[in-house]
Parts: sequence; structure tokens; C-alpha cells
Amino acid sequence: MRDKIKVAVIGVGYLGEHHARIYSLMDRVELVGVADIETERAGNVAAKYSTRALYDYRELFDKVDAVSIAVPTVRHYPVALDFIRHHIDVLIEKPVTTTIEEADTLINEAARRDVLIQVGHIERFNTAFKKMCNYVQNPRFIESHRMGPYVGRGIDVDVILDLMIHDIDIILSLVKSDLIELRAAGVPVLTTHIDIANVRLEFANGCIANLTASRVSREKMRKIRIFQSDAYISLDYGQQSMAIYKRIIENGAPRIIEEEINLEKEEPLRAEIESFITAVRDRDKPVVSAIDGREALRIALKIIEDAKKRL
Repeated sequence: MRDKIKVAVIGVGYLGEHHARIYSLMDRVELVGVADIETERAGNVAAKYSTRALYDYRELFDKVDAVSIAVPTVRHYPVALDFIRHHIDVLIEKPVTTTIEEADTLINEAARRDVLIQVGHIERFNTAFKKMCNYVQNPRFIESHRMGPYVGRGIDVDVILDLMIHDIDIILSLVKSDLIELRAAGVPVLTTHIDIANVRLEFANGCIANLTASRVSREKMRKIRIFQSDAYISLDYGQQSMAIYKRIIENGAPRIIEEEINLEKEEPLRAEIESFITAVRDRDKPVVSAIDGREALRIALKIIEDAKKRL
């Protein structure tokens, strides 16, 4: 077993800096460096977390065991491929790539070299979601909303790849059935890409999911509701809170009762990174594999294609 896992972060914008912060606090992990083409940004983050600033990530090939890749989406594929070909495990922020062909290449190259790929679908590590999985049984209807104000991040892709893909991944992990139909709509508002979108997904087992994502809304919302035959579950990712509304029979008549679920709040990104490091150390399959990331990407691309037909 390795004494310390040597890691680095590639791309230290808003999210990449949080990766660096968490690595710098972890036991048995050494943050070897942070790399970013913006030299001032790299220097500031490196100084903040007592590590080395690099401006060319290729200098890390013989210095690390694993990396977080938090560069713009269009750069995920080439950067990840470089590290995989040097036998370095990668945590790639979502979406895994921009095309299925790129995702397949990463998966095949990683398998050939026994390299691990974890995809940063962070909501899988949310306390509320992990707890909710204990209660979900054969969902029939799912409704999700992921909305927020314009922040200028992730605008190199449509909101479907930027935000909605979180909920696509969650729903695919809950509904164990093939997608048979979708109908989507979306419009650009502040960028040249789709900024607000809605899609209806129908699965072979009869489950229907309705997803809305926006990066041009006034208020932030990250919620999902799951309806089953005898109950529905309401979850707020941001608040890390959950309630269950159950049907009971009382005096011969049905009524709904509410049950609040007590949760211990934790930082989902920390849980995600800790899970990645555990997989690296133990050589186990990551919680969110490249195949999971590929499937979420496949559905997201179908949604984009369908939405653009109606622009």
C-alpha cells in the first residue's frame, strides 16, 4: 500500500481551487502542484495551499499518482488522455467529455493501462441523495429543477451539459430501465448556447422524468421529487434536506403524513474526492465510473439534439 498518494489539480478556476483546498487538508495525500495556463491564478492558488505552481501540466507526468482535471469542458479529453497514457488515475469534472467518441477512447485507453477514471457527478456524494437511495423503490414519476443566476462559468457548453447532466446522472442511477423517448426544448438567453432547457424522459418500465435546468434564473434551486406508488420523496441538494410523504390508511380512509429525515451535513466535493483517493489507493472501481459518465453524456447529447430542432 502506498504511503502517500501524490496528486495535482489541472485547472484552478472556481472549482479547481476547491479540489486543491481539499487535497491540501487530506491525510496520506500530497498535493504536488496545481497547473493552469493563467500564471497569476496558478501562483495565487499554489501559494494559498502551500504547493507548486505549474503552467504546463505535462511537467507532472512523472511526479503524480492521480490528478483532478477541472479545465474547461472542451479540454477534458486531451488533458485526460495525456495523463491516462502516462498511467495516472484521473478525476474528471463533469461532463466526462464533449463527445461519445472521446469518452470511448478514454475508457479504452484506461482499461488497457489499468488506469482509473472517476467522473465528477458530485450529487452522488450529497448526504441527502445517499440517504434517499434507501427509500427509492420503483419510481413512477420524477421531477427535478436545477436553476440559478448567470455566473459566467460553464458557458462553453449548453446548460444541459453544464447543469442538467447532474440530474440526468442521478435519474439514470435510480431508474434501472432503458430510455425509450425524450422531448426537449431550450433557448439561448445570455450566451450563444442553450441557457434554459426542459426535457421529458420516458423509460421502458413506464417511469417518466421531467427535468428543468436554467443558468439565467433569479434564485438558486437544486431540488428533486420522486413519486412512488405509496409515497413521494422531496430532496433539496443545496440544503441537504429530505422529507418523505407517505400514504397511510386511517379509519378506513387514506391520508398523507410527512416524515422529516435527519441528515448530517457534509461537503459533497470532499466526499467525492475522498472516494476517488480510496479508489486510487485500493484499486477499486470508482463510485461514478467513466461508463456512468459516458451514459449521462449520451443522454445529454440526445437532449441537446432534440432541443435544437425546435430553436
